[in-house]
Amino acid sequence: MKAKRQAKLLELIQNNDIETQEELSDRLEREGYQVTQATISRDIRELKLTKVAMSNGRQKYTALSGTAEDLTKKYERVFRDGFVSMDMAQNILVIKTVSGMAMAVAAALDAMHLHEIVGSIAGDDTVMCAIRSVEDTHALMNRLRGILPM
Repeated sequence: MKAKRQAKLLELIQNNDIETQEELSDRLEREGYQVTQATISRDIRELKLTKVAMSNGRQKYTALSGTAEDLTKKYERVFRDGFVSMDMAQNILVIKTVSGMAMAVAAALDAMHLHEIVGSIAGDDTVMCAIRSVEDTHALMNRLRGILPM
């Protein structure tokens, strides 16, 4: 049942612009799957779904899949799409994001396996990253600037 539900979930997000877990739950229920919010959250995590910005400024779920190089490009795109600004306070990197994108940006940073980051916390529009040292914070900021468009 889980595999069928997750396959249907992937089909739904590929064919529709689904913005929220509630909308995803409603669509799955219309397809005959009884799901809870916890089930949806687990499926999103297991399927490595993330939100990306659409051209109209809204967001939708998408699946991160492909080769390691493809995944790196997707993580970088999520970072670019959500990024607003960044600043540092000693070894704390604070990244401001588009409203609602902080978790996606934090997940993308985690998936990039940036050795400088010890851990991160995301709110609605802010990601705080604990960095190993002040020097690493400067180096990471330069590296992240390289991902951003000129």
